[in-house]
Amino acid sequence: MGIVNIDDELHDQLRRAAKMSCRSINAQAAYWIRLGMLCEMNPGQSFTEIAARERREAGLTLPPLALNPA
Repeated sequence: MGIVNIDDELHDQLRRAAKMSCRSINAQAAYWIRLGMLCEMNPGQSFTEIAARERREAGLTLPPLALNPA
C-alpha cells in the first residue's frame, strides 16, 4: 500500500463521487483507477461495455431502468 499524490481539484471530485456512490474515498479512487486501466487495455470496448462486464463478473446484475414509466 502506498500514497498517491493528486491535485486538490481531483481530490475534491473524488470526495464528491465517493459520497454519491456510498464508497470510501480510497474505494472510489480504486474504482476509477481499475476502470481507467481496463479502458486503456481494451480500446475496442466502450466504458459502458467494460463496466457491465465487470458487474457481471462480480455477480452484480441490475434490471434496466425504465426511463419513462407508464
